[in-house]
Amino acid sequence: MISSSTFIAVALVSLAMVCSPGPNMIYLISRSITQGRKAGVISLFGVVAGFVFYVLATMLGLSVLFKTVPLLYQVVKWAGALYLLWLAWNAVKPGGQSIFTSQAVSIDSPRKMFLMGFITNAFNPKRG
Repeated sequence: MISSSTFIAVALVSLAMVCSPGPNMIYLISRSITQGRKAGVISLFGVVAGFVFYVLATMLGLSVLFKTVPLLYQVVKWAGALYLLWLAWNAVKPGGQSIFTSQAVSIDSPRKMFLMGFITNAFNPKRG
């Protein structure tokens, strides 16, 4: 049995992770600010579709596949970590543009906004 102090500590850390804005929230806020409410709602539908995809994959046994073939899980996990490192490097590399510099944002089609919302959620590294 775990102690109450350990339980509370884990609960607080979990709450902080859940409340911190992840890729989904940042994508939805940025899309809504740059293209308006309609674009934000279309992007939100893409994010919701990503949730549905994730739940269906889990229900259909993706978790079982990862438990059965641990190497496959490791490959996916490390590919995600390398992708995050690549994004971080592009954000801070010498001679690159600062992430705080304002940039012109292209106006994307509803289809592209939906797909970007879907991909942002379906491949969200915050899921662990």
